[in-house]
Amino acid sequence: MSTHLSIHLWSPTLAGAFHDINVQWIEAMFALEETDRKVLENPQSMIIDKGGDILFVSVEGIGIVGACALMPAKDAGAFELTKMGVLDSARGKKAGEFLLDAVLSRANAMKIETLFLLTNKKCEPAIHLYEKLGFIHDPDIMARYGCSYERCDVAMRYRP
Repeated sequence: MSTHLSIHLWSPTLAGAFHDINVQWIEAMFALEETDRKVLENPQSMIIDKGGDILFVSVEGIGIVGACALMPAKDAGAFELTKMGVLDSARGKKAGEFLLDAVLSRANAMKIETLFLLTNKKCEPAIHLYEKLGFIHDPDIMARYGCSYERCDVAMRYRP
């Protein structure tokens, strides 16, 4: 039996889902940092109003189960793929891969010059997915942006 997945665009009505989905995975593996709180509590001003975007994935019969943001970085033309999370209840349904593929298509449509992400070695399944869809480990990204989170020990750049 196949799972029907759908992508949803940002709407202020989904701000709570963006917050809750990300808090769940971050607190399960790490401590919520001040940077996390700022972004998760203010997605409109921290991401959308600055030219970024947030996409969501839903599973038929369950609802919104995942979120991912494209957040403008300090360097012109650079965006961080950030706050990508999928609820435990949707694991195994390929919702994360479906969402990431949609976010990469959106980044391409936005003509993002540099797309990067920051993560942690503990997130092995996510790192494998990032590698599968075109991200490579990048020491320059680590040097420029790695200090954004205490938990960051992996930095990757998208190479389609």
